[in-house]
Amino acid sequence: MKPEDFDYLARFLKESSGLVLGQEKSYLLESRLTPLVRKWGLSGLDGLIAEVRKGSNKDLRREVVEAMTTNESFFFRDNRPFDQFRDLVLPHLLKARASSRRMRILCAACSSGQEPYSLAMLLEESNLNLKDWKIEIIGTDISTEMLEKAKKGLYSQFEVQRGLPVKMLVKYFEQIGDRWQIAKVLRDRVQFRYSNLLESTSELGQFDVIFLRNVLIYFDQQTKSEVLTRISKQLAPDGFLYLGGAETVLGVSDRLQLMPGQRGIYCLKDTAKAKAAAG
Repeated sequence: MKPEDFDYLARFLKESSGLVLGQEKSYLLESRLTPLVRKWGLSGLDGLIAEVRKGSNKDLRREVVEAMTTNESFFFRDNRPFDQFRDLVLPHLLKARASSRRMRILCAACSSGQEPYSLAMLLEESNLNLKDWKIEIIGTDISTEMLEKAKKGLYSQFEVQRGLPVKMLVKYFEQIGDRWQIAKVLRDRVQFRYSNLLESTSELGQFDVIFLRNVLIYFDQQTKSEVLTRISKQLAPDGFLYLGGAETVLGVSDRLQLMPGQRGIYCLKDTAKAKAAAG
């Protein structure tokens, strides 16, 4: 790939999705975009880049972004965040929202849906009386392909083997051919929406819990700061924000801080002390 073509695609991807690619990732561009060359019947990567430069083929430009954005996800990824949700976050919110009996959870950049479905299963397994509660789980992503897959809740044997306990597979999934589909009752509990983290998502409203895990690592400092500013405005005053294990708000946002005694969970600065005092 010509250096000028790489530079153009890198700028296009950053402007479209926030993804930052260094020259060392040129191999990644070639491997992920080659299938699009075949799909669209183009004359190699040069032909694809020429079409993207024209700007008239919006479908192709969208597919280039989707091909390059990372879609890595699996059920109960890293375990600890879900244990924290069950043992710390959920008890706090059940008490704090006892009068309204309403809770809203956002899984941003949810890819093919494993994270929001993991939360839906966790709530089902909690043995709590949530019958009178309205609990919304919304998963968002920039990839329409991943969102369609998430809505179907249909996964391969490899995907259900990654992090999903066998007892949950048996209890909440139905085998369809060589794939597994999550139960309709759980599919109905999760909504999936298109969303680009570079744009405002204020129309989705306020959330009690926001999962934004393993996303910021692909952005530069300025983009991280802008995303966290927008996301923090949608976090309830006593809400919880989850980031990935390798991510932090230090030097990026002055609106958020790590929850005392926890790892990977953040809250708005003016409520951190209050939560610590509440235990």
